[in-house]
This record gives sequence, structure tokens and C-alpha cells, in this order.
Amino acid sequence: MGPERKRLEFGVGLFIILGLFCLGYLSFTLGNLGFGNDSYVVKAVFSTVSGLKSRAQVMMAGVSIGEVKDIRLKNDRAEVLMSIQKKVKLEDDSIASVKTMGIIGDKYVSITPGASDTYLKNGGVIMETEAPLDIESLISKFVFGSMEQKKPAK
Repeated sequence: MGPERKRLEFGVGLFIILGLFCLGYLSFTLGNLGFGNDSYVVKAVFSTVSGLKSRAQVMMAGVSIGEVKDIRLKNDRAEVLMSIQKKVKLEDDSIASVKTMGIIGDKYVSITPGASDTYLKNGGVIMETEAPLDIESLISKFVFGSMEQKKPAK
């Protein structure tokens, strides 16, 4: 094996190692898997979340402040775990609502700030929640009418 061949193999090996390093960096950056912990988790319990999914946005005043990490069933209700950016402080009387982007868009959690001087910490719970508007039941009531029969007046 000549010196040129060794130099070529060394160059190819260095190129592959550099490529793997760049691929790893992009995976962590684009996947938000950074090593720093720049968020905290809060919970909210809803009667229903109808269509909300993990990784959905959490927004305040139309600005994304985090994302939904997990949705679980707990005591016949939906418990939503949300990751919130540390720079955003949520009051303990904030209100969490499940909303829809547009008429048939994706679901997201909207946070309405409270007026308290106490802020939620990691693992805190948003006590006030609003379930999403169930458009399907509204349409069925409009199309098919109410299932209840009115009693005739005497």
C-alpha cells in the first residue's frame, strides 16, 4: 500500500466521521433533543380533548410557548402534560383551553394568563380548563333536532 492510498483512506475516514458528527448535530437540533433543560412541565385535566395530539402547540396570545408532551386517561378524564418554555411564567390561576386552528385545523392548547402573583413550577397543575367545542354534536342537533320531545301545553 502506497502513501497516496493511505492518505486517500484517511481522507475518506475523516470525511465519514465529520458527516456522522454533522448528522448527529442536526438530529439533536431539529428534533429538539438538546442537552439543556430550557422548559418545565405543567399538567391540565380536561373532560375531553377530542382530537388533541402529542406534540401539538401550546399557545398564549397567538405565540407558541411550548408543546403537548403526553395525553393520558386518569380517572375518566384526559390529563395533558405540557412542556412550557422556562422564559414564560404561568400564573397558578391561568386557564387552559383546547382550541382549533381555523374551522377544521389542528387542535392546540391555548393558555389565558391569570392575575395571581404565584407562578406554576415544574409539575404544577392548571386548575381551570375548558374542553373543546364539539362541532359534531352541534351539527347533529341542528340537522336532526333535539331528541327531547316537548310536552304539549295544557
